[in-house]
Amino acid sequence: MLIAGPTASGKSALALELAQKAGGIVINTDSMQVYRDLRIITARPTPEEEALVPHRLYGHVDASVNFSAGAWVADAGKVLSEARAAKRLPIFIGGSGLYFKALTRGLSAVPPIPAQVREAVRARLERDGVEALHTELVRRDQISAERLKPRDRTRIVRALEVIEATGRALPDWHREGLPPLLPPGEFSALFLAPERAELYARIDARFGAMLAAGALEEVAALAARKLDPLLPAMKAHGVPALIRYLGGEITREAAAEIGRADTRHYAKRQFTWFRHQLPEFEWMAPEVARGWLSARTSS
Repeated sequence: MLIAGPTASGKSALALELAQKAGGIVINTDSMQVYRDLRIITARPTPEEEALVPHRLYGHVDASVNFSAGAWVADAGKVLSEARAAKRLPIFIGGSGLYFKALTRGLSAVPPIPAQVREAVRARLERDGVEALHTELVRRDQISAERLKPRDRTRIVRALEVIEATGRALPDWHREGLPPLLPPGEFSALFLAPERAELYARIDARFGAMLAAGALEEVAALAARKLDPLLPAMKAHGVPALIRYLGGEITREAAAEIGRADTRHYAKRQFTWFRHQLPEFEWMAPEVARGWLSARTSS
């Protein structure tokens, strides 16, 4: 069973309810909830919730790791085998469209990038600037360069890392994909689609609740590690703004508003991405989805 949806749409509660009724394993399919440093700011299930049914792939990666969809798929394959061996229902739940696409459509076969290559490319980024690296990418991988904005630091660096590490451009690797873990016909898929105004109000309220629960202290501990700001964990919604507040650049309220706004924009992008990239997901209002799943588990 696949349960996707925008942030704050009630996915975790629904997955927990289903797992309790059907004897399932809840499998994280969110690219930020994999990081152990970010329990509060990413709204991971609480320890009490995790104790009710088996949860997998939550908080199992250190923030210093540049975790990828490929690494997640490898981990998810092991958990899927575990669920099947235990005769438990695997419930993949999250909001990361790329993870769901990799799960159901497969993924490019790009090998892991050696740490020394990654560090060398990022050192050049700091020394020469993103425009210089984009110019280099035009020369070495024109297809990728044309698809990217000249100031898209993360993706430009990624494209150059692949060339440096493998001698081949990203489009070449994309043509040689890995098969999906769940081929068509082997899964049911829901996308929770709350009414927008209600969802945005929940996002705003939840960010305030996160701060009250210790999100600022969590981010302060992460900032103290002085990790590479390009690492995925350092770009989780709310993290950059709260780090700016901790550094005295902006007020606490300004940081909170940036965090809320970034999360609302992300939710909007999630709606668009799933609509265009994964049309096989059946869209439902959360209350309708709860009734639909309840009917299936009781039949």
